[in-house]
Amino acid sequence: MNDLLRRRLERANILYLDFLDTIPPEHLGSRLADLPSDTIGHQLWCVLGARESFPRAARAGEWQGFTSPVTADGGTDAATVRSAFVRTSTDVDEWIGGIDAGDEDSLRYVLALLEHETMHQGQLIRYLYGLGIDRPHSWQQQYALDEDF
Repeated sequence: MNDLLRRRLERANILYLDFLDTIPPEHLGSRLADLPSDTIGHQLWCVLGARESFPRAARAGEWQGFTSPVTADGGTDAATVRSAFVRTSTDVDEWIGGIDAGDEDSLRYVLALLEHETMHQGQLIRYLYGLGIDRPHSWQQQYALDEDF
């Protein structure tokens, strides 16, 4: 089970790295026009924060608060955000690799993290369409996105 979760979260990280490699860096500060929305960078800040906060909570046995390795403005420097995705992916992989198969509390946090990552990917798809940004090929494949938009 742990190997399956590790592979799935590794896939999520590849998607995020492809996203960062595809969008123009200036779009990290973009919002969806005429809709209540955060910036793209703030969406990524939240993903990174969950990667940092969920393992810490699982290890402690209770929620320890939310922190993120990038600033709350969502990190406007694409290289810094990308580096944080690489680093947190390694940290998450090591955490999951050390979870005992009978540790249901930790496994619940892993599943919550995977759900959280997937939810943000769905939100980011709206930004790609709404801002007219080319969708990464990996996202096209993963989510069967319409290429005509």
